[in-house]
Amino acid sequence: MKISENWLRTWVNPAIDSEKLSDQLTMLGLEVDDLSPAAKPFTGVVVGEVLTVEQHPDADRLRVTTVNIGSGEPLQIVCGAPNVRAGMKAPVATIGAVLPGDFKIKKGKLRGIESQGMLCGASEIDLEDKIDGLLELPTDAPVGVNVREYLDLDDNVIDISITPNRGDCFSIRGIAREIGVINQLPVTAPEIKEVAATITDEKKVVAETEGCPRYLGRVIKNVNTKAPTPEWMERALVRAGIRQHSILVDITNYVLMELGQPLHAFDGGKVQGSVHVRQATAGEKLVLLNEQEVELQDDVMVIADDEKALAIAGIMGGLSSSVTDETTEIFLESAFFAPLHIAGRARRFGLHTDASQRYERGVDFKLPMIAMHRASQLIAELAGGEFGPIIVAEKPELLPKREAIELEQAQVDQLLGYTVESDFITDALTRLGCEVTVKAKGQWSVVPPSHRYDMAIYQDLIEEVVRIHGYDNIQISLPVIDVKLAKYEDQFELTQLRQTAVTLGYQEAISFSFADLKLEKQLNPEVNPLALANPISSDLAVMRSTLLSSLIPCVQYNVNRQQNRVRFFELGLRFDYQNAASIHDLKQIPTFALIATGSRTPETWHGKAQPMDFFDFKGDIEEILAAARLNVEYVRSERSWLHPGQSAEILVNGQSIGYLGRLHPSLEDELDLAMTWVAELDQSAVLQTYVSNFTELSRFPSVRRDIALLISDKINVSEIQGLIEKTGGELLGSTWLFDVYTGQGVEEGKRSLAFALLWQHPSRTLEDAEIKSGMDNILQVLENTYQATLRAS
Repeated sequence: MKISENWLRTWVNPAIDSEKLSDQLTMLGLEVDDLSPAAKPFTGVVVGEVLTVEQHPDADRLRVTTVNIGSGEPLQIVCGAPNVRAGMKAPVATIGAVLPGDFKIKKGKLRGIESQGMLCGASEIDLEDKIDGLLELPTDAPVGVNVREYLDLDDNVIDISITPNRGDCFSIRGIAREIGVINQLPVTAPEIKEVAATITDEKKVVAETEGCPRYLGRVIKNVNTKAPTPEWMERALVRAGIRQHSILVDITNYVLMELGQPLHAFDGGKVQGSVHVRQATAGEKLVLLNEQEVELQDDVMVIADDEKALAIAGIMGGLSSSVTDETTEIFLESAFFAPLHIAGRARRFGLHTDASQRYERGVDFKLPMIAMHRASQLIAELAGGEFGPIIVAEKPELLPKREAIELEQAQVDQLLGYTVESDFITDALTRLGCEVTVKAKGQWSVVPPSHRYDMAIYQDLIEEVVRIHGYDNIQISLPVIDVKLAKYEDQFELTQLRQTAVTLGYQEAISFSFADLKLEKQLNPEVNPLALANPISSDLAVMRSTLLSSLIPCVQYNVNRQQNRVRFFELGLRFDYQNAASIHDLKQIPTFALIATGSRTPETWHGKAQPMDFFDFKGDIEEILAAARLNVEYVRSERSWLHPGQSAEILVNGQSIGYLGRLHPSLEDELDLAMTWVAELDQSAVLQTYVSNFTELSRFPSVRRDIALLISDKINVSEIQGLIEKTGGELLGSTWLFDVYTGQGVEEGKRSLAFALLWQHPSRTLEDAEIKSGMDNILQVLENTYQATLRAS
């Protein structure tokens, strides 16, 4: 939000410079994004009056003028502006003046005629050009006065970033309140005079929806809609980033920026019968002020007459009831709309208006009457008119309730870590507009003001206290902690998980929890993701059931930009729709996902790049699982989006914690991807705690024995290895597969698997008979279980 510093200082004027004022606002939580001058520096420009205008003897487009600048003899100035005429007043840059851009005015000659200065257009003094020619000043502008002073150009525009919880600060009034509190100064609001009714004309108002607890309307007749907007009002609006329109629109915008209350003026002659605040009928259409036709749903609140909708409540008016130059009667609206009935509706229609911005965050429900009086006062002063009575339709039981919040000194001290004087707490909360009752020493009952929707719990009050006390004044102290040692357990933490993945060459991706429905269906045709009511875009329209629907577009984006080796991981939520009858049954599952495509190693000079295969990717997963101290098993995966021969389920104690494998080739073709490897793991399973147990290393030699088995190729290696380890007992230290062979000498349907078995006793040397007995036992069990036989050498 942009505001004029000079306008703000008419409300509250602390004895500090602009920089200090900006710093105060930022430290109050109202971050100042920019502080810029209303006009760039220039000197030597005064108000001048053109006395005479004559044609230049040697140039058709030039005029020779004499100009009175209030001192000395009139100046002779050659001017080429098409609108120069005798009697007008305009800025005059005198000899020695320096204009923006370090442009210096010197005495000179134009086509042989001496020119003693320059008559200026708006752009030449860093203002917006509205016409082609000189900047015409009002006829009552005092001749000889410095133009910077007359046009109030020694002003600054403050651009403030208002957080969503501080809707009360979207106005001069709101910002002035904050500055007044921090500087302990009174806020001087303009005197608002009630405009009494002079006619009895009125329109009945019917509030038919809970979204409008308070609605005020007033008929004003014989308004001069062609009246000019005064310079001071136009200047304030322009510096707030609002363009000048017509007198009525400018007045409503001015009150909006001054008080924070949106207003709307309807052409009273176009409102048929009563005014209704109601929910729209599904399919009802309305052409808005911006000429956009929208189709409404029944959750949208509208302002209507007896025949049709006139406006979307709290967002934008309709074109059919808009005020024009021919309007003589208006119906002025000032209302309180409940935030939840406005939130999200403007974005649905691609709109973002000043009114919706404020109503979505919450407007002071006591403000509509004040704003109605202020707008009526300005209309009466600037555009005239005859005023009807103010009609009020309200449902007090639906207005926001300001409940008392109990606060204790001990709560303040505990949360802040230092003591703030109780008198300061009482004073600060009172100056913020709260009703403060001191129940006892160090105990308060606080009722927040009507404009502060963000005050609901005692922590909110403490935040206000420290905000006013000053973040710079927070004392540094170490917290007092009562340490009780408990049983120590290690845990594989997120930082370790991230670091392990990064060490393996993966980069972290951070994406939305929303996904493209088409991609979700490509990955799993049976899934029915939850659709968003107001999606950011069509490709972010559903809640993702897998992190792959976020990672695959990342890979596509990089591959399309000549990044041929891409590796990403993501830690995020996926949503389980299985057995979810409603949104309340939806499960959010923290998940760790990886995706990789391209070569197994970066390109180098000393080796040819080889594409990543199943075992390369499985090795990466096993590195991560080993770091997490997980003992896992692998079985063939049946997931439809994975390659049936190059994928596996990952099991812990017989339960799946995820999967790994290659995308199905048909899916790779659809997605225009090369060979792509993916994995998803249940994050909670990977981040389990574990107790470290130390086992002393044996000082006695180990003995290795190898066996080569002929066995059915339908049996998983992990099952065979697990049976060997189980049968070998405590003396079998470890075992691993070191050779796989199929081909000549091995019958079809079988394969040769060679395992290494390492035998060792912790406290003595093993004898050959013990090892032979263990080996014979393993071979017997393998033969009985899998019909395995030793392969002849």
